[in-house]
Amino acid sequence: MRPAFTKDPLFKKGLKIRKAVVGAEYVERRLAAADEYAWPFEEAATKFAWGAVWSRPGISRKTRSFLNLAALTAMNMRHELKTHIRAALRNGLTRKEIVEALLHCAVYCGFPKALDALRLMQEVFEEVNAESRRGKKRR
Repeated sequence: MRPAFTKDPLFKKGLKIRKAVVGAEYVERRLAAADEYAWPFEEAATKFAWGAVWSRPGISRKTRSFLNLAALTAMNMRHELKTHIRAALRNGLTRKEIVEALLHCAVYCGFPKALDALRLMQEVFEEVNAESRRGKKRR
């Protein structure tokens, strides 16, 4: 079943964008781990979220990342928020802009959700710092 879907132009377009935004390694892990039950979700997310929506003109990936941070904070979607904090960095948001986005969310989503998002943000920043240090040691 997978090969037919992976040839779909919308899937291919979405896969390229998804890898660019959240990282090729992350996406490959998700797709490789998808069994017959999870695959339809991976396919739908890749085609519709990434291929149909993230590919639209009109707003930048950076702006889309701001929107994701707000929406995921509002819904308290911890796993996805952590993934999209990392993606926001990849899409050009600075750490300061991420802090400001989450602070703004505190007013409209509530401080408990925003503080939880802040803790996740700090985890991501620490992970990125550690990855950077490891990369420098290899050189």
